[in-house]
Amino acid sequence: MMVVYSSLLLAVLVVGAPYWLVRMATSGRYRAGLRGRLGLVPAGLRAAVAGQRVIWVHAVSVGEVMAATQLIRELKAALPGWVVAVSTTTETGQRLAKDRLAESPVFYLPLDFKFAVRRYLRVLQPKMLVLMESELWPRLIEECAKSGVPVAVVNARVSDRSFPRYMRLRRLWRPFLGMISLFLAQSKETAERLVKIGAPAERVKVTGNLKYDVRVGTESALTKMLRSALPVGARVIVCGSTLDGEETILLEAWPALLAKEPNAVMVLAPRHPDRFSAVAGIITANNFMFVRASKFHEENVGKLTTSAWKAGSIFLLDTIGDLASMYGLGSVAFVGGSLVAAGGHNPLEPAQFGVPVLMGPSFQNFREVVETMRDANALRIVSAMEVSAELTKLLQDADEAKALGERGRAVFEAQAGATARTGQLLMPLLEETSVTTR
Repeated sequence: MMVVYSSLLLAVLVVGAPYWLVRMATSGRYRAGLRGRLGLVPAGLRAAVAGQRVIWVHAVSVGEVMAATQLIRELKAALPGWVVAVSTTTETGQRLAKDRLAESPVFYLPLDFKFAVRRYLRVLQPKMLVLMESELWPRLIEECAKSGVPVAVVNARVSDRSFPRYMRLRRLWRPFLGMISLFLAQSKETAERLVKIGAPAERVKVTGNLKYDVRVGTESALTKMLRSALPVGARVIVCGSTLDGEETILLEAWPALLAKEPNAVMVLAPRHPDRFSAVAGIITANNFMFVRASKFHEENVGKLTTSAWKAGSIFLLDTIGDLASMYGLGSVAFVGGSLVAAGGHNPLEPAQFGVPVLMGPSFQNFREVVETMRDANALRIVSAMEVSAELTKLLQDADEAKALGERGRAVFEAQAGATARTGQLLMPLLEETSVTTR
C-alpha cells in the first residue's frame, strides 16, 4: 500500500512540477523551505535539538498555529528543558510560528517520502508527534510507528467535505489510523466520524476546540497605530480572511453603507498574502481611498503620534499575524471564506472581543462552532445581497449590536478549557515513551 501511495504522491509532484516551477519563478511561492521539504534538515534545527528531549508539533498554517500556540506554551511549562519543534506547511504559518513561538525551532514539514521523513526523525528523535486537526500523513505516521514514537492528533476534526472521502477509503485508512496512539476530537460528532473511518474507539476522546482558547493578550503594534489614527467617532468594519470574489462583494456594498454611515472605516484582510497586490488593484479600480498596512506601519513606526485618517477609508491589512488583534477595533466583523464556496473561517476570533459577527452561508469548515453560536443567537448568516443592509443595521442599532456581540463573547467563554484537557491527556503518552526507551 505504501508503495502505491508513494508512487501516486511522486506522480502528483511530477505532473504538477511545471505549475510549481512557474509559480516559484514569478511569485516566489513554494520557494521558501524547498530544501527542507526535500529532506535536507536545516542546520539551525539540528543545533536546536541536539541532545534535547523533543516533542514535534505539526500545524499546517495560520489557523492551526494559533490553535496550537497555547498548548505548546503549556507543554513547555510542564516540561522544563524540553524542546517543542514546530513544523508548518505554508509560509504564512512559518512566519506566525516564528513570531509567536520564539523559543521553538520552526521548520517546513518534509514531503511525505520515506527518505525525507526518516532524515527528520533521525535528527529530531521526538518523544511524541502531535498533529493538529486533520493533518494525517501516512508515511510520517508509519515511520513514527516503526520508531516507537507515539502520535497524537489533537483538535481533531473531520469536515463535512472530507468525511465522505474518508468513508470511501476507510479500508485504506484503517491501518494508518490504528498506528495513532490518541485522537483528541473537537466534538462528539467528530469523535464518532473518526471511529467510523477506522480509528480505534478506545483511543478517541472529546476534549473540545482549542480555538476557543485562542485569546489575544495584547494589541499588536500595528493595531495600536491604527487605533490612534482613527477619526473621532469612526465605526470600524473588520472584514477578515476574505477570498477571491468576496472583496468585490464587500466593495460593491461600500458606497451604500457609507451613504448611511459616513463615519465607517473598513479593515480589509485578504486570507492569502499572494493576493494582497491584486486586492489593492481592485480597490484602486473602484476609486476608494485606501492605505496598505505595511506602508502605514513603515511611515509611522517610532512616531509618538500617527497621521490622522479620513472616514470612509479602507485599510488593506497586508501583514501577517495582525488580524486577530484588529478584530478588537471592530464595531462589527465579517468573517470571510463564507460568501464563496470555501467553507468559511473562524468566527471566534472576533467573538472573543464582544464584536458582532456576520458570515456568509458557506461555513462547513467551522460548522460546529457556527451552530453553537447560532443556537445562542450570537452570529448572523447573510447572503451576498444582504451584506450591506446587515452591516448598516448593526452599525445603526447600537443596542442590538452590543447584545449580539456579548452573546458571542459568552459562547467563547463558556467553551474554554480544551487546551488544559488536551495537555493532561498528552502527558501519559510521554510517560509511556520514557518507559519503553529506558
